[in-house]
Amino acid sequence: MHVLKIGGNELDDPGFLEALANVVAAEAQAVVIVHGGGKAIARLQARLGLGAVKVDGMRVTDASSLDVAQMVLSGRANKQIVSALLAAGLDAIGISGVDRGLLRCKKRVHPSADLGYVGEIVRVRTEVITQLIEDGATPVVSPISLGLDGQVYNVNADHAASALAQALGAELLDFVSNVPGVLDQDGVVPLLTLSQTEHLIADGTIRDGMAPKVRAALAAISQGVARARIIDLDGLARPDRVQGGTSFTVQEACMQDL
Repeated sequence: MHVLKIGGNELDDPGFLEALANVVAAEAQAVVIVHGGGKAIARLQARLGLGAVKVDGMRVTDASSLDVAQMVLSGRANKQIVSALLAAGLDAIGISGVDRGLLRCKKRVHPSADLGYVGEIVRVRTEVITQLIEDGATPVVSPISLGLDGQVYNVNADHAASALAQALGAELLDFVSNVPGVLDQDGVVPLLTLSQTEHLIADGTIRDGMAPKVRAALAAISQGVARARIIDLDGLARPDRVQGGTSFTVQEACMQDL
């Protein structure tokens, strides 16, 4: 199984969805797509006069902002992707983490700020996804999730993709970005260990929205996902798909740290 996380920035790029749909249609294995929608959320918040605040790349979500996130993520963005996949001949279906209790979460606690209605996934109902795949469908998942307390929460899409990949035992988790991987002064870093990643975060090389991506990738491989990468669409579409991007693997990381 291949889990793809698509960022909201990419959804606004002309031609991205058609190209993505063609890549997914060419896959030989089952694909699950998890998506964000940050830019569209920010635009709608601005139109409604709502301020946008982020802490460590995570959007602070009050009640009004949660309404906006649900409209954008489980509505507009989700259906954009589903429509593109259907046009490419795939049997796609859009769901959110709330539907059938797919993603259950608790309130996310941050050491320096109250994030509001931001959740942290604690349970994945994997049969919801596996049944759809058995029926030949390609699931497209909005990260809006259901709390154990019955409250709906906004969950970072990177974290949702990591949790789904872990629970499903995915062979590959790709975070599709608008850059070809983690970049330093020499270009794309092909492989990162945990210690190297934390060093690059500390010195500011990895910052803003890239920080939760790399941490989600490391969390996934530490919990059994065979491989996680940060890669752009061009890299994903290459014939030698196992190459390219920035990879995080437990085995190679351990070897380099010894």
